[in-house]
Amino acid sequence: MFIIFGDKGSGAFSAEAALAEVGAPYEFKTISLEKNEQRSPEFLAINPSGKMPAVRLPEGLILTESLAILLTVADHFPNARLLPPQASPGRGTAYRWLAFMADEIYPMVEISDYPERFAPAGERAEALREKARERIRDRLLIVERQVAGPWFLPSGFSILDIYAAMFSRWRGSIGRDWPVDQNIPNLLALANALSERPRIAPVWQRHFMR
Repeated sequence: MFIIFGDKGSGAFSAEAALAEVGAPYEFKTISLEKNEQRSPEFLAINPSGKMPAVRLPEGLILTESLAILLTVADHFPNARLLPPQASPGRGTAYRWLAFMADEIYPMVEISDYPERFAPAGERAEALREKARERIRDRLLIVERQVAGPWFLPSGFSILDIYAAMFSRWRGSIGRDWPVDQNIPNLLALANALSERPRIAPVWQRHFMR
């Protein structure tokens, strides 16, 4: 059994959605962000960086970093076709945009959500938050232009859709004064399609429809 360590609405969504999609048995262990449990000694023993998600594989290995988890799930369940065929142009495209979101968007989310980790609380932290939000919006617009519809890749559903849809739901990180329905309609349509996949729908409800 896979064990997911995370909280609702966090990056743990991507790990749970991927495991649900392939029909893998898993347990979700809540690490409360509200209670700051990601900084507890118990969780730091699992992931010293104090970040979520973390996943314990059936063979006992602990994985962190949502992108690494998604790729590992795709490798464990090749028949689920969570990625285009190996060495195909589609596979390279998937890797490109997965890496783009992991490198260009995810780090900005932490700065937007917790600017005081990077600057003194007050005006400087708030100015940094706004800069991070600008970067997230700019990068989301780049991703928006790549969505083929209804899925990210013309070849069909992949873990890329799980990852992209997750970022579109983090409205607090994006900034609620930026109308996502006007700016990223393709990503929102993708997210809606993802939320209706039979195995992912319950996961989506639990994480984002609170």
